[in-house]
Amino acid sequence: MSATTHHEVTIAADPALPTIEIVREFDAPREAVFRAHVEPELVKKWLGPRRLTMDVLRWDAETGGGYRYVHRDDNGEYKFYGSFHEVRPGERIVQTFTFEGYPDGVCLETLTFEDLGDGRTRLRGLSVFESVEARDMAAASGMSSGVIEGYEQLDELLADL
Repeated sequence: MSATTHHEVTIAADPALPTIEIVREFDAPREAVFRAHVEPELVKKWLGPRRLTMDVLRWDAETGGGYRYVHRDDNGEYKFYGSFHEVRPGERIVQTFTFEGYPDGVCLETLTFEDLGDGRTRLRGLSVFESVEARDMAAASGMSSGVIEGYEQLDELLADL
């Protein structure tokens, strides 16, 4: 197996807006990157930090569908859920995201999958929070390291697809 390239993740929070934008490139075709976001058996192999295991309780990645999953480590369980507002194959996913421990903090996320040619994809995610304070709480929760580690695991998964 050849070495997997891990591209830099750009995570930007506009000080004036309750948003976080995450941009990352992958050395894989757009269809494969999209598939890794909608097929539950693939999602559980990469989503979140390496120290966590994931159980998918529900994953209906279709327009009008929903999801629920649990991450676990030695310190306990972390439950998440949301609704898929729009799933446009190979192009875009719009979903809500909620950490069960903070149910008032519903976030709206839009993921776009851009074909860069030569079997490469740019994934752009925009998360809109209810307030700048809610965004700052999410950022302070270790989100950056979880995103970086998760995308490294996604690189490894995509190399095997």
